[in-house]
Amino acid sequence: MESVPYFFLGEVHYQAAHAMQLHLVERTLHENTAGFLLLLEHPPVITLGRSAKGTHLLADRDRLTQEGVGVYPCERGGDVTYHGPGQLVGYPIINLARRGKDVHLFVRTLEEVLIRFLGRFTVEGFRMPPHTGVWIDPICPRKIAAIGVAVKKWVTYHGFALNLEPNLDHFSFIVPCGITDRDVTSLARETGRSFPSHLRSRMSDAFAQDFASVFTVELRKDQSPFTFDHQEGVT
Repeated sequence: MESVPYFFLGEVHYQAAHAMQLHLVERTLHENTAGFLLLLEHPPVITLGRSAKGTHLLADRDRLTQEGVGVYPCERGGDVTYHGPGQLVGYPIINLARRGKDVHLFVRTLEEVLIRFLGRFTVEGFRMPPHTGVWIDPICPRKIAAIGVAVKKWVTYHGFALNLEPNLDHFSFIVPCGITDRDVTSLARETGRSFPSHLRSRMSDAFAQDFASVFTVELRKDQSPFTFDHQEGVT
């Protein structure tokens, strides 16, 4: 069984986390290792994937600046997505050259990890093709986790955002993932429970257990290999 280090980093600026991912992709390629898993959250930010449409960004830049929400284009698949405090964001840097070179299987497996994690809270998640991500309530589907990945030489980066207890009002600034007729929800809203920041490390550990089980890897929790400025990037 391959060993994958994982790191819970707390809140990290989006640009710093992006620099970390690129560094770990190159390290994975150079060393031909299984990869890494980063678990963290971001200050409020909207990211624009490769398929993003300008009309899916509903708020103008002045309004977003007033609300403290950044906007960044990125190389992941998918449309427009919001990240913010109260989400569990995961960036699996996984070497698919050692796992059959199947990107679609990787995404489906990541969905399965999220579904299994939600089951810990008696929330039943499901897939809703052709959309990626995880949903709850088949009668009135609401999206609880978004997925968008990129791949370089068979090494994945970017990943998922699971809504634990974010500010759901911020999703009104976008058309989430370009889907116009479905709502976004959170674990807090669906369970009536609160998931404050001091619980995030333990929740990340639980998620890592599910990730290890579904991906059949041995995850070991490490201290961050980086020193970084949360506003600027890796140093």
